[in-house]
Amino acid sequence: MTPGARVAAAIEVLDDMAGGLAAEQALTRWARRSRFAGSKDRAAIRDHVFDVLRTRKTAAYYGGSDTARALMIGLLHHQRADIASLFDAQGHAPSPLSEAEANFPDPPTDPQTLWNLPHWVIPLFQTSLGDGAAAAAIALQSRAPITLRVNLAKITRAEAQEMLREQGIETTDNPLANSALTVNQGARQIRNSAAYSEGYVELQDAASQAVVAALPRGGKVLDYCTGGGGKALALAMDTSRQVFAHDIDTSRMADLPTRTARAAAGVVQVETDDLSTHAPYDVVLCDAPCSGSGAWRRAAEGKWILTPDRLQSLTQIQDDILDKAAALTAPNGILAYATCSVFKSENEDRVDAFLARNPGWQTVFSHRYAVDDHGDGFFTAHLTRA
Repeated sequence: MTPGARVAAAIEVLDDMAGGLAAEQALTRWARRSRFAGSKDRAAIRDHVFDVLRTRKTAAYYGGSDTARALMIGLLHHQRADIASLFDAQGHAPSPLSEAEANFPDPPTDPQTLWNLPHWVIPLFQTSLGDGAAAAAIALQSRAPITLRVNLAKITRAEAQEMLREQGIETTDNPLANSALTVNQGARQIRNSAAYSEGYVELQDAASQAVVAALPRGGKVLDYCTGGGGKALALAMDTSRQVFAHDIDTSRMADLPTRTARAAAGVVQVETDDLSTHAPYDVVLCDAPCSGSGAWRRAAEGKWILTPDRLQSLTQIQDDILDKAAALTAPNGILAYATCSVFKSENEDRVDAFLARNPGWQTVFSHRYAVDDHGDGFFTAHLTRA
């Protein structure tokens, strides 16, 4: 496919999304009806679509509307692309820009457009992040770094880098965790590499790794909200730990047995009814469901579909999780709370609310990880009985 044809395909996908499909559904539907497209074509189209989602307000501002064509025109103008060469009607490219479409406005000045956030979210960013609010909002408009977690139970970080280099994947040390590598070249080769297939590395955000690295070593550890299992596998790198994985929706852990076998990790999956059988746990990690606002680079639809009611519902879920997890924590154990959110209402406020409900507890560690070139925005706090 030509670059222009890829732009036209992205417009098709955005049209499907305007009809109600989620981004992944729309991309899958397009791929199924476009068997001629190669992997590089699909990757380029995906990049266009998610770039629009990350900068939708700016794209609509420059494009003059929120139609799929206008959004792509606005995005490409914002990216300073050669629009004329992409909109030339040649090789399945879109038709050339009209005079009105080519009449771009001056750069925007309002925060809603510059920050590419819904209007009601902007005060939450300002309250939660203070002087760092603008930097976080702008960072969420770029593509997220691709980071690997080295399985330190099998290989050192330096050895993993050399192994990856031999397979055409260039990396640098990521400062957020001693297991983290940032991929600089060859990202599309990771899943086909021996380093990945043999369990020496896993794809995982570096801040997510840092949340695990901050926990006490050893002991009986429960990953209470396991999801796909990235943190449970990171916990299991410390072979002195006995790691248990639980999620109220067991389907989220469907791939965990395969990943555990690949990593040669010791992770025991536990049903909800069996949690108390293995209790108490020295550490209970609650990576709670949240807005995902610290990771909106990766799931850019999230910031446009989040509502105030949904955010309120999430905080209630977070409170319930903390209360249930506290009952499973050993008397001198650590209850660790984490989210990939930047909102104070999902982070510090939830910890404060828990302490208010449980006066016998105290905070012994609390940290925010900024949205930056190294990793996503995360929050974590360690709670223990006084």
